[in-house]
Amino acid sequence: MKILIVDDEPLARQRLKHLLKSLEHCQVIGEAVNGHDALEKTQQLEPELVLMDIRMPGMDGLEAARHIDLMENPPLIIFTTAYNEYALEAFDVHAIGYLVKPVRAEKLEKAIASANRPTHIQLNSSNDNQFLSSKRRYISARVRGNIELVAISDIYYFHAEHKYVDVRHKYGELLIEEPLKSLEEEFSDSFLRIHRNALVATQYISGFTKNKLGHWQVTFRDIDASLEVSRRHTAQVRKIIKSL
Repeated sequence: MKILIVDDEPLARQRLKHLLKSLEHCQVIGEAVNGHDALEKTQQLEPELVLMDIRMPGMDGLEAARHIDLMENPPLIIFTTAYNEYALEAFDVHAIGYLVKPVRAEKLEKAIASANRPTHIQLNSSNDNQFLSSKRRYISARVRGNIELVAISDIYYFHAEHKYVDVRHKYGELLIEEPLKSLEEEFSDSFLRIHRNALVATQYISGFTKNKLGHWQVTFRDIDASLEVSRRHTAQVRKIIKSL
C-alpha cells in the first residue's frame, strides 16, 4: 500500500515512517507538512492511503480531507492527532481511522488493515452530502482532473445556475456543485443573501442602485459586475449595506 504522511512536525513524520517499516506491504512514497502540501502531493503521487495530522499551520487536515475527497480516485485517510475532540468531524470527511498520538504500532497496524476492507465508494455512500461544522478557508472543485482551490477571502459572490453554483473570484470563475443554502449557513458571517440564487461578499460590495428596469442591484469593487436583489431581500440588504 502506497502511503503519504502529512504532519507539520518532522519528529512525528519520522516516528510514523519508523513504525511503517515493520509493516508488510506498506510503502511511504512521500511526506507533506500541511493541508496545502497534502493536496498537491496527493495529486502528484497518487497514494492509496494518507496518514494525516489535523492541527497544522495554514490549511488543517480536516479541510484538506474535504478537498482530497473531491478527487476522481481519492485515497483513504487515517487521521493521526494529539487531540481527540475531532473524531466526529474526521468521519464526516470519510476517514477510515482516527489515531491519537503518540501512535502505537499495534493500533496503526489495525487501522491500516481496516483500509483493505471497506472501499472508499462504500464509505462515501454512507456519509453522502454531509458538511463539517468547521468553516472552510477555501472552496474547491475538480477542474480537468485536478483540484482547484479558491480562498474564501477572494470570492465576490456565489450565484446559483441550474444545478451548479458559479463562484466569481479575483482570478476568474469556478463552478461547484454545492447547495447555496449550505454555503449560506457556513459563511453567514461574511456573505449576504440578496436573492434566492445569490450570496455576495459584504467586503466587496461597492453600491446598491437601481438598474434601467427599476430593479435594485448590488455592484462590486474591482469588477464590472452586478447582481439583482429580490424584493424579499431588499430591505435587509439596504440596512446591512448602510451599516458597512
